[in-house]
Amino acid sequence: MNPSVEFANKTGLVYSAVCKPLCQKLHLPQTAFDILMFLANNPNYTTARDIVEVRHIKANLVSVNVDKLVQEGFLERRPVPGDRRKTELACTEKAQSIIEQGRRMQDDFIRRLMAGLEEEKLEIFFEVIDTMNENLDVILEGEE
Repeated sequence: MNPSVEFANKTGLVYSAVCKPLCQKLHLPQTAFDILMFLANNPNYTTARDIVEVRHIKANLVSVNVDKLVQEGFLERRPVPGDRRKTELACTEKAQSIIEQGRRMQDDFIRRLMAGLEEEKLEIFFEVIDTMNENLDVILEGEE
């Protein structure tokens, strides 16, 4: 397997495994947890469509899990001013404990993932990621 594909796949598998005990404790399906954490950690993304497009979760799973999160009081739907077709999703106060626990778990996951890497290597790694991100923007814009 291509090392990049293997790394991405393994990262996803390990992240899901690390999430599993917390999701069980919280009585939340992984997808519902992922939706809450995505909305909490990415305030520029607020709609179900954003979750589908950015997080690549299937639309039917987003719909079912958002409905459940709304019913349980963890999310609320709000109309988007100026666009009656859009509905914004917002985490409620009730979701804050889940979000805090999720962020602690995510921080621990990142700490464990980066274990053994010297500060200078981490700086280079993040510089490379930034440069690649800029290159992706250029490619998306159709420039070279």
